[in-house]
Amino acid sequence: MDRVFVYWDNSNIFLEAQRLAAERELGPAARYRVRIHFENMLRLAHADRPMQRALAAGSVPPEMRQLWNRMEASGVEVFLFDRGDPGRGEQEMPDRVLQLRMLEDALDFNGDPGVAVLLTGDGAGYLDGAGFHSALERMHHRGWRVEILSWAHATNQRMRRWAEENGVFVPLDDFYEAVTFVEPSRPGFELAPPRDAAPLDLSGRPVA
Repeated sequence: MDRVFVYWDNSNIFLEAQRLAAERELGPAARYRVRIHFENMLRLAHADRPMQRALAAGSVPPEMRQLWNRMEASGVEVFLFDRGDPGRGEQEMPDRVLQLRMLEDALDFNGDPGVAVLLTGDGAGYLDGAGFHSALERMHHRGWRVEILSWAHATNQRMRRWAEENGVFVPLDDFYEAVTFVEPSRPGFELAPPRDAAPLDLSGRPVA
């Protein structure tokens, strides 16, 4: 079936969007003004196919609260963690929660797999049999179709090659104008205009 399961590593996607914005946007401090257009990013992930489940994980700086609220209102299951916890790396818990849910879904839907859509470029842990890449391979071995959406410059190359050989890799760079927008400068800073997100065109979006 074409039921889609979305696993969204928000910190990876957002932080790498900031790096790309510094190169592609006009005006000062573009990396601090760029934002993810949640609705377009989610639609790019499911590509107008039935969505069985969507999970997103990240940290909780106050300025992101509005984004998380919109995600939850759209039926996305959100897992938030304290960015300032000194006992673990900033991404350790969000990553583990998403990977655990991927493996749980692989077991719960054994015999009736769907399409696993992973939003991250993080391929860490693979050589130890851990991490997103390993979880995605395990799902693929159980009959799941697999898709990775990530920024080209920030995707683990081993994981990207594997996705291209066994499923689909979608470079978010091709949809940058649609999945991001830019806020105006804050008062007191050099004036820079905002940029709205462009309409999302799915005609060039490959599917597994």
